[in-house]
Amino acid sequence: MAKDRQGLHFSELVWESTEQNVAIPPRGTVDEGSRKPKSEPVKKTTSGYDTVQLKLWDMEESVEPVTTTESEFVQRARELVEHKEPAALFVPFKSYWPTYGHMTGAQSRWYFFWRDEVRQGRYPKTDLSYIFLHIYELINGVGWDKPLEGYRQLSLLWEAYRDNYKRLDQYLGGWIADFSFVHKLDIPFSEIVARSRGLAGDLAELELVRCLSAAPEQLRIEVLSVMSDYDISKSKFYTGEGKIAADRYIPQVVALIDAYVARKHGSNLITMFPPAPPVVRERYLFRSAVYDISLYGYSVLVPVIRVSKSPPLRSLITRLFRLTENKLRALMGYRGRLKDVRVDADMDDLVTRFLERELRKAEQEEKGPAVVIDQQKLEQLASDSEVVRSLLTVEDTGEPGHEDDAEWIIESEGAHGEAGFAGIGADVDAVGRAGSAGEKSDANAAGKVRTIDVNSAGESDSDSSAKAEEQAGRMAGGKRIERGLEEPTGNQPSAGQKLTASQPPAADSEADRWTLFASELTPLQREAVLTLAEQDGSAKVQRLAAGAGTMAELLYDEINELAMDSLGDLIIDGEELTEECLSMLDYIKR
Repeated sequence: MAKDRQGLHFSELVWESTEQNVAIPPRGTVDEGSRKPKSEPVKKTTSGYDTVQLKLWDMEESVEPVTTTESEFVQRARELVEHKEPAALFVPFKSYWPTYGHMTGAQSRWYFFWRDEVRQGRYPKTDLSYIFLHIYELINGVGWDKPLEGYRQLSLLWEAYRDNYKRLDQYLGGWIADFSFVHKLDIPFSEIVARSRGLAGDLAELELVRCLSAAPEQLRIEVLSVMSDYDISKSKFYTGEGKIAADRYIPQVVALIDAYVARKHGSNLITMFPPAPPVVRERYLFRSAVYDISLYGYSVLVPVIRVSKSPPLRSLITRLFRLTENKLRALMGYRGRLKDVRVDADMDDLVTRFLERELRKAEQEEKGPAVVIDQQKLEQLASDSEVVRSLLTVEDTGEPGHEDDAEWIIESEGAHGEAGFAGIGADVDAVGRAGSAGEKSDANAAGKVRTIDVNSAGESDSDSSAKAEEQAGRMAGGKRIERGLEEPTGNQPSAGQKLTASQPPAADSEADRWTLFASELTPLQREAVLTLAEQDGSAKVQRLAAGAGTMAELLYDEINELAMDSLGDLIIDGEELTEECLSMLDYIKR
């Protein structure tokens, strides 16, 4: 047979006897005497030596360790951990459980070259078997010194090749979770749950407990879906134009309500609705991988808190899903609403204002900035303005000829008026308005540009000097520079006079705007602005907003919206009042 050459052998047994043609006797005719009598039990004979009963634990034979394919792979991986190859040609490689022995010489050269590239952050195109081989090295503790480094390499491999090989989502998510369990790493499972839908059970519960306990801002809709009785994936709005918005804002709304409940009641959602005690689950490690069980064992015990089974918390999350979808439908102009969405009025108002603000911000980000400033050109204009400012500054030396210097400056300005300073002044004026466009309206910025009045004998009223003075004034940063003279009467200036800079008082229109702004503030908003000006004002405003059933961030946004309408500028930057607002607090206190 062909299989004999492969080590399989068969034998044929033939029983031979000298008796032939003997008939089989009928039953009952067997001679009773022919039967052999029962043998007597053999008595044990004792020798001159005492016998000793051997027991299993008395045997001192050394048991040789069992060598498995997995342990041989790990030993070989440790020997080749630093091995590198120069640039090599890609050779296809396909193996169900790839190991070093399955590769040819050319495949080995490509693998070690490719592995070195991956370790340096470059991910060339390769076959899936090479990727699995490197993953087997990492999960068996080869190729890293600290567990976090091994976790980082596994995550980067997954991210780099998951688009080309969907099978990675099937295996790598569970293996990374097992890696975190055996090395006791505190890592988020939200990405694993989102990519590996078959692992959404225990891992989703663990991620829910982690986020609701300490990091609600890290919640993701894939994890929250475990707690919702409403399957949003079947919604026409979600499967259509609303998926991106729902994925982004539903977790944020849950985090917002968690913060609101914590500030109002002093405990977050998971504390207010405590789940049942944890259940210990046995998790088998690195299934379907080339893994040596002598390293970390066959399985681990993981305590799992079934937070999704808490009825009141599950009901609240379901209602927040439906409420957020309804609000998004309204704000995005989608027809139709979900029925029977019942939440508290203050929560409904809080979610509405939050989503309106976020969608408005997203729309502004899509449009981009209104003005883009060229930093290089801005620096050049600032340098040119310094030159002009130095030319316009005249020191009072008390020496004769001072008036001649001033006249020379004015004449120079007149000579450069159209050809030189006009273009620079216009650019500085434009950049000056653009620099404040992010925070001030163009109308207000333009209204605050001040001109230059320079009086001299017989030449200060000329058209060319006026144009040069106006352009130079803009380049000087909008400050008014004037001679210390009386109104022009045709008289010559005295020798002791010089150019001085002075800042005029705030215009009546500015005071009117601040008065109008203060009148539009609600009592809560007014108190928030005044409180923010105090020491530790941010924390005080947080408490003030919590007492009023809102959030400080929403208060800031409302105040800034009023300020933009009335003043053309924001008055709260981050969690601090701007300097201009601090100087105008008297109008708000009235």
